[in-house]
Amino acid sequence: MIELDNRTSLEIDTLVINAIADSLTKKEIELILTSSDEMREINKTHRNIDKDTDVLSFPYEEMPMSPIGSIVISSSHVEASAKEFGHSTDDEFALLFIHGMLHLLGYDHEVDNGEMRKKEAELIEKFNLPKSLIIRTQG
Repeated sequence: MIELDNRTSLEIDTLVINAIADSLTKKEIELILTSSDEMREINKTHRNIDKDTDVLSFPYEEMPMSPIGSIVISSSHVEASAKEFGHSTDDEFALLFIHGMLHLLGYDHEVDNGEMRKKEAELIEKFNLPKSLIIRTQG
């Protein structure tokens, strides 16, 4: 189950992201859609990186009945990437959600041998989403 905290004016259809979440976990997920300014502040505070980014994930400590974690997505990145890659904001939001969700589940593209990219590709195919996430993250 997704608990969405939309702090922006961007309207998001949650049907696909709920289906994605249900296919990966039965735990609750906190999902925040926020501005680039707030995203920059979160990135600076929690990662010591003073810049905006598209998606951040914060896994919670494993405890019975606790949410799996929080995913924070930047609405400005959703809108800009949707326009750049020629698909809907809902599709872009779903692509970023997949990326964030896999980080919550322990995947890490920076240190794995392509496992996260492979799982992203499987989910993109399964939910009939645009391939742009795969294209822009290869290499």
